[in-house]
Amino acid sequence: MFELLKPLHWKCLKRFVSSICTIFRNEYSRKPNNRDIERLLQMGATHGFPSMLGFIDCMHWEWKNCLVGWKGQFCRGDHRNPTIILEAMISQDLWIWHAYFDTVGSNNDIIVLNESNVFDEILSRHVLAVQYTVNITQYNIGYYLADDIFPGFATFVKTISMSQGEK
Repeated sequence: MFELLKPLHWKCLKRFVSSICTIFRNEYSRKPNNRDIERLLQMGATHGFPSMLGFIDCMHWEWKNCLVGWKGQFCRGDHRNPTIILEAMISQDLWIWHAYFDTVGSNNDIIVLNESNVFDEILSRHVLAVQYTVNITQYNIGYYLADDIFPGFATFVKTISMSQGEK
């Protein structure tokens, strides 16, 4: 019985994803263009973060109905149940302009970051030049706030995990 429903299940899922992409592609489900980047930079500057493009983080979503045969590929030591990792980039106005779900065996944020295409433009040098200086160091690309798990790329500014004062 389950095998008979399987093709129908995938067909429905493909149709749902295709519909979401068709409806939201032009406004939400796309990379920022030059006009969007200018708006993001302006928003960051207004809130005290000049040259910030947004935030990047990974979230672990518990996969309640994970198949038993796949469980080992989606588990890690600090989570009791299998999880799917969602990497997302978001702006201050809550525009999620990048979302990437992990692949099989990607049970940590760094593997997901390495497999996603989020920084392909930076690697191919097709980015809008954004110049700013921090601690006498000149940077030429916008940055994203990230937590300590992310590597020390120039495009990541780590948050302060143990702040000493209110500011």
